[in-house]
Amino acid sequence: MAMTLLEYAKLSSGDQLKQGVIEYYAGSSGVLMAMPFENIQGNALKYNTEETLPGVGFRGINETYTASNGVINPQTESLSIAGGTLDVDRFLIKTQGESARSRHEAMKVRALSLNWTKKFLKGESNTTPQEFDGLQVRLVNDQLIDAGATSGGDALSLAKLDQLIDQVYNPTHLIMNKTMRRLLTAAARNTSVGGFITHEMDDFGRQVTMYNGLPIIELDLDNEGNSILPFTEANPGGGTAASTSIYCVSFSEEGVMGIQNGEIDVEDLGLTDDGTVYRTLVEWYSSFAVFHGRGAARLRGIKNDTVTV
Repeated sequence: MAMTLLEYAKLSSGDQLKQGVIEYYAGSSGVLMAMPFENIQGNALKYNTEETLPGVGFRGINETYTASNGVINPQTESLSIAGGTLDVDRFLIKTQGESARSRHEAMKVRALSLNWTKKFLKGESNTTPQEFDGLQVRLVNDQLIDAGATSGGDALSLAKLDQLIDQVYNPTHLIMNKTMRRLLTAAARNTSVGGFITHEMDDFGRQVTMYNGLPIIELDLDNEGNSILPFTEANPGGGTAASTSIYCVSFSEEGVMGIQNGEIDVEDLGLTDDGTVYRTLVEWYSSFAVFHGRGAARLRGIKNDTVTV
């Protein structure tokens, strides 16, 4: 059964270090907090993607039905190895206590979480074979919507945003950068534009903006201080690459779901051979799969400008 990382953390209550790492991993990324994960055996998952439903209809007496089948594309999703080691000098622990090691471990976990989140959107195995393909590579054809065809990009329109949502089967979340969320909130205060914006609290007590009932996951900077969803993407209409994208996803077992072989591994390796630093290993064998042909969609070519109707 698929569960979120926070639910997995509850199962690790006997291992305080592991539980804390999993909770912080999820808390550092809205994507990882919302996405369900399922444990698998081996290093890959074979599955089928539902593309179209089989045909149905009505028949008269002594008539037959026309045979029809759904289109299923077999897929294989391989796990990637994400992680790293953390060294804390024994001098820091001696002079500042064990809390110094905990602070450095938290920084490492946050960096890993942000890096995973970026690859969820921007990963490209053809360029870096060790990572999985992100949504930007996977979403094509009807699941890739252009904001317009203007050179340099187009302002986001609520009509296009609604079209994006309608293109996803059972949508659960919107993903965008903070600038786009601010522009969307500003549009909701403008009576000539509108947009149904509400707010709720997440599991960590943080305010979450909602558009038409869908939580907005705001992405900021990655582990290297670069924007995860920058205004530097190529525009469908050409011109200077100065646009960004908004994604709509269905985080569910029939939409977009994470896969992992076991939970996040956290091992205290103790003092290194030279006896100068304490080392901790954090490693996660994971990836994600899109189980439905309309499990996610991308709206691209959005420039940094006031939202329109």
